[in-house]
Amino acid sequence: MVSSTSLVWLITGTSSGFGNCLVASVLARGDRVIATARSLEAINHLQGNPNVCVRQLDVTAGAAAIAAIIAEAATVWGRLDVVVNNAGAGYLGLLEEGGSDLLRKQFTVNFFGVMDVCAASLPYLRAQKSGTIVVIGSRSAWKPELPGLGHYAASKAAVHALAETLTTEVAPLGVRVLLVEPGAFRTGIYGQEYFTSNPIDDYEQIRNMSASRFAGVSGTEKGDPAKAMEAVVDVVRGEGCAQDRPLARAPSARRGRRERFARQVQKGH
Repeated sequence: MVSSTSLVWLITGTSSGFGNCLVASVLARGDRVIATARSLEAINHLQGNPNVCVRQLDVTAGAAAIAAIIAEAATVWGRLDVVVNNAGAGYLGLLEEGGSDLLRKQFTVNFFGVMDVCAASLPYLRAQKSGTIVVIGSRSAWKPELPGLGHYAASKAAVHALAETLTTEVAPLGVRVLLVEPGAFRTGIYGQEYFTSNPIDDYEQIRNMSASRFAGVSGTEKGDPAKAMEAVVDVVRGEGCAQDRPLARAPSARRGRRERFARQVQKGH
């Protein structure tokens, strides 16, 4: 069993980016981590740490498969305190060219995956009458106007709405929801090949400009993912930048707090 001062975190998508940084931040605070990734090989380096348990979890596997994995993970240390929906992907392409097929592919990872992980975790948090669900959204939900970003931005806007509603539904049950909406960070989220399988002549110029722009983005972003995840751990634990600043607020105040936190994260603070 875990000591009363140590939290157990279940984090999806820990092989790289925010997830990898978050594992390091959580362990540095003396907490324990159930680190998950689509491939166990990608997180083998975490093996051997007594405060880390690794599990294979593909957020596109479906509700039943995810529920089974999380049910087993909840037995490792006898509880779950923080569940972080970090796993995601960024599929780039123009809306008409990618169509609903690319949109469904994007939503399967970024939206339905989040819902399945939340639904599988909530029974344990509700039973404890405590816990925090963290949802890694994106500033793209607020700034979707960049050509090529539409499928990704739509999925993150949907995640934003889901998190807002979930907040009000689970608050009376002792469960908190933290929606994090980062800006441009060096996470490699746009590592997928730009969608060009359905080229439409009218879009040739804007497609080429968009594909060229995103090809040069990865690794040049100003945001430091390690600093962002330190801020997330601060907020969850009520430490550091979140000391004496409770997460739970009235809806309007809570929204303002989220927006302020999003701006802090966007700046890499």
